[in-house]
Amino acid sequence: TPINLLNGRDLTGWRPRHPQKPHGWRVINGALTNAVPGNDLRTEREFSDFKLHAKFRYPKGSNSGIYLRGRYEVQIEDNFGAPPDSHFIGGVYGFLNPRVNAARPAGEWQTLDITLIGRVVTVVLNGEPIIERQVIPGITGGALDSNEELPGPLLVQGDHGPIEFKELKLTPAK
Repeated sequence: TPINLLNGRDLTGWRPRHPQKPHGWRVINGALTNAVPGNDLRTEREFSDFKLHAKFRYPKGSNSGIYLRGRYEVQIEDNFGAPPDSHFIGGVYGFLNPRVNAARPAGEWQTLDITLIGRVVTVVLNGEPIIERQVIPGITGGALDSNEELPGPLLVQGDHGPIEFKELKLTPAK
């Protein structure tokens, strides 16, 4: 059964990565919005294997990401028209290059559909498969921990640039 990680009203189910550090995360017009970058946001719940559907948008030049289990970052960045790279949108940061850059221009709503089973990941950006059943060789810099055998939270990067999430739905594997 899919779990809607956003309730459209407040940050219930989420907490800042660094509790003592200020953050700019708010729910504005039903969207989880990082209007003032400064801190990452993570789910209180932890997950093992799953499918994730995200609908997001960012302004020109912005940079964010989604950390799967808090360990593997799928990059979200304004790279429309650039050649695919692991450090650009849809890549598993520093490890896996997308097959193509399927990004839309900044300001438009985009979708990411990610399946993670163990360390095998599939990433679909805006309906286009860009990484298919690839093994993530290790944790991304900035990971919460290196306990790859354990469940972990979903973490959205909020210390780089503004971003809005209209949908974050996670379906745990059976």
